[in-house]
Amino acid sequence: MNRLPNSLEKLTEVLGKLPGIGKKSALRLSMHLANNRYEMIPDFVKALESVKSDLKFCKHCGNFSDNDICEICIDPKRDTGVLCIVESVKDLIAIEETGQYQGKYHILGGLISPIDGIGPEELNISSLMTRVEEEGINELIMAISSTIEGDTTLFYLSRQFRDNVKISAIARGVSFGGELEYADEFTLGRAIHSRLPVQNIFNGEG
Repeated sequence: MNRLPNSLEKLTEVLGKLPGIGKKSALRLSMHLANNRYEMIPDFVKALESVKSDLKFCKHCGNFSDNDICEICIDPKRDTGVLCIVESVKDLIAIEETGQYQGKYHILGGLISPIDGIGPEELNISSLMTRVEEEGINELIMAISSTIEGDTTLFYLSRQFRDNVKISAIARGVSFGGELEYADEFTLGRAIHSRLPVQNIFNGEG
């Protein structure tokens, strides 16, 4: 079998590091880019450079943004009294695609996982506490996956805010393997509308 030229081999190796891209898919992609290198690669490189230099984290919620404050946070039509708490930007996007939620968000940047050395101090929880106090938040919707780490995080947050604000969680029994991004739009939208008080979940009613 002929060995790939170094340039193609390096490109294939880099593409293979992307999630969901196996060796064969990486090779197909690199071959496609090579065959269309004069048309595609300049735009491809420009887009990557823009992400590297221009992409920021929103100072309020932690979402990706081209500016200091993201489009969702500055949208005057959003309900300013409700925050949907998610693990990552991928989860935010999944919920936005349902079109069923019109509040704002707060991205934790992970979940509490003592076995992995991730405690509350490693997550965006202190900024969440500041937002609840300063922005007059009246409800936190916990859109966190029903894994051990998710339930640990949910329990911790419910303890922190139980005296200050209404806390609810998306309906359980949603089949998405612990990842919000894999839920279909209808199911996820219904889970948001059918959210339950957190205490019901820990009392076995969810």
